[in-house]
Amino acid sequence: MLRGTPFHSRTSALRQAPEWRRWAGYIVAGSYELNHEREYHAIRSAAALIDVSPLFKYRIEGVDAARLLDRIVTRDVSACAVGQVQYTVWCDDDGKVRDDGTLQRLAEQEFRLTAAEPNLSWLQDNAVGLDVSLHDETDRVAALAIQGPRSRDVLRGLSDIDFDSLRFFRLAHGRLGDREVTISRTGYTGDLGYEIWMDPEDAETVWDLLMEGGVPYGLTPAGILALDMVRIEAGLILLDVDYYPAHRAVIEDRKSSPYELGLGWTVKLDKPYFVGQEALRAERERRPAWEFRGIDIDWESLERAYGEVGLPPQLPGTAWRTSVPIYARGTQVGYATSGCWSPVLKRYVALAHLRASHAKVGTELEMEVTVEHQRRRADVRVAKTPFFDPERKRA
Repeated sequence: MLRGTPFHSRTSALRQAPEWRRWAGYIVAGSYELNHEREYHAIRSAAALIDVSPLFKYRIEGVDAARLLDRIVTRDVSACAVGQVQYTVWCDDDGKVRDDGTLQRLAEQEFRLTAAEPNLSWLQDNAVGLDVSLHDETDRVAALAIQGPRSRDVLRGLSDIDFDSLRFFRLAHGRLGDREVTISRTGYTGDLGYEIWMDPEDAETVWDLLMEGGVPYGLTPAGILALDMVRIEAGLILLDVDYYPAHRAVIEDRKSSPYELGLGWTVKLDKPYFVGQEALRAERERRPAWEFRGIDIDWESLERAYGEVGLPPQLPGTAWRTSVPIYARGTQVGYATSGCWSPVLKRYVALAHLRASHAKVGTELEMEVTVEHQRRRADVRVAKTPFFDPERKRA
């Protein structure tokens, strides 16, 4: 049975249309207004408030907490200082990605791991023989993302945390109004933004405080439809859309390594043993067969394809999530997994898996498009991600 998040009493009251989405057993707003455009533009030009409570959250504590995490994730946990956050993936023995998320070091022997899928049993299996305690705190921690160029301004006036000193991928403990929270400078939008972690009993109070304090800065609640667009602009992957978790893939070809997902930078092969290390070391030596890239769809070729049937280009109003073939001189060399028209960039962009031989940035290819029920092809060019990468995100 689907549940509402700790913010449901507030989010449900703001909806103008029954636009709900399923997320890990919860229902969250797809959009609040009849169209998600204003929510999208709030993320990119003002500030937006997004309920991200359905993220799975695990508390790892004890003398061997760091040792356990170093055994599982590809990042070097020993290099993660207290108050730091690491984005990471974790793999199976064959070096294929099971899931991805963030790792927060809350104290010397205390961590929080966020994930897209249930991972408690995986943590328990790898914790055998270690002095560590594991807690699924998904339902015990509510979470909000406040994202956009004015997000810092909203928070400054409401919290005792020094946001001018809070660096990218760092966190701080403090108060928001009179409620204790942890705030990390992280997010899933590729923009300046923060995530707020709190007791569910404080959820409504914190929501009300932010909404009231955010009025002068154009703070707007935003749903999943707007979030999906900005994460594509930011080149951020989505489980079950841009890759399959290895432990649920029914065939080998559906599995991907960090190198094949453009996440080789998260793999620290020189640290002590971790699950999948040997397979990843071998893959780095032979080079991955696939690479994950951005795709720029050429506007003029779209015009030609639609013009042949007397129509202007038909662009999707929301981000799409489907497999779309990509070709080189008539031979399929990859497939796009998600894409959208980017209002801020004025470009039609997509994320794609490409064979390494055709993944060099600037390579010209073709992507299948459907025009009036007919399969046609549009010219595309391999591009670097992120498509959108403002300096304010890290400054």
